[in-house]
Amino acid sequence: MPQANNHTRNVWILGGAAAALVVAGVVAFAYFGTSRHAVNYTAVAVTRGKVTRTVTATGTVNPVLTIVVGTYVSGVIESLFCDYDAPVRTGQVCAKIDPRPNQATLDQYSAQLQRDQAILAKDRADLVRYNKLAEQNAIAHQQADDQAFVVNQDEATVKLDQALVDGARLNLAYTNIVSPVDGTVVSRNVSGGQTVAASFQTPTMFLIATDLKQMQVDTNTSEGDMGGVRENNSATFTVDAYPQRVFTGKVTQIRQSPQTVQNVVTYDVVVGFDNADLALMPGMTAATTIIIAERDDVLRVPDQALRFVPSAPHGAAEPAAPDKTARVFVLRDGKAVAVPIVAGLDDGNVTEVTGGELKEGDLVITAERTTQAGAAAPATPPRF
Repeated sequence: MPQANNHTRNVWILGGAAAALVVAGVVAFAYFGTSRHAVNYTAVAVTRGKVTRTVTATGTVNPVLTIVVGTYVSGVIESLFCDYDAPVRTGQVCAKIDPRPNQATLDQYSAQLQRDQAILAKDRADLVRYNKLAEQNAIAHQQADDQAFVVNQDEATVKLDQALVDGARLNLAYTNIVSPVDGTVVSRNVSGGQTVAASFQTPTMFLIATDLKQMQVDTNTSEGDMGGVRENNSATFTVDAYPQRVFTGKVTQIRQSPQTVQNVVTYDVVVGFDNADLALMPGMTAATTIIIAERDDVLRVPDQALRFVPSAPHGAAEPAAPDKTARVFVLRDGKAVAVPIVAGLDDGNVTEVTGGELKEGDLVITAERTTQAGAAAPATPPRF
């Protein structure tokens, strides 16, 4: 019997020891297991600099003023005197249409005018003679009146002939295709020997740009971006021909006429620029950036800092106040501390800070990452 009691006591001792080990293991896991993970923050320093809000659009380089030169008369192109890229002056003949048909018409109407003028002269002389005879009662007064009516008809016929002659002479002059302005030929759409018909629609023969040193970009700007675009806004653009060069200009015109393509509404925002070196050519595609708001030398934070919310239990987001009041989390003694700010202009990457407790050099948190204890913390990105 004493041996049995000893055995039972030993079992109780072993069981109690095992239970103590289990409890100790749970406590150790809770302590060491949770302490093996730490929160590392990615933070950047608050700096001063420029904040710029922009609108992007694609456009086409065009001359400021392009003159379409056509023809008023039909005929065969007899001669060409202007070609692509040729400089032209006002009144310079660029092409000539065969004038012979128009010359023949002018000769016909001129001869008809001379004939009717001779008839008018004869009838006027007869009218003078009839009036004298009527005064002497040698002929009836009605005969003199009838002669006056004939003279009036002759005068009307002569005026009609003169109008036909003037029209034929004008058409003959139109066989010379002249430049109406000083400029440069950017397009020639006819060739020698080609027949042009001006019966229903005036054919385009030449396109003349008045000044290739002053040009513009016609941009297709989305309707959603039009609210901030104003005349005289600064703009920059690039073209594929010069990928490393940035051209500058300003908004010179905002055209009210909408353009709808596949249910997308855009407006033509015209950006004027100086092309003194003639580097850009009409028709080039320009990737345009229009500056609609800009702040210089202001305190700024990255947009990621405004969106950052610490994960529980390390912190909790505080509700944002109305208007432009916001908050960011600043890294202080390894902890995320909420700091209220007043947000200003946002360019999509950084936001202007117009008020609050933030100061230059503070480290604002943009992200966090949970790592095992002893692991290297992520590198802090460079200042923006």
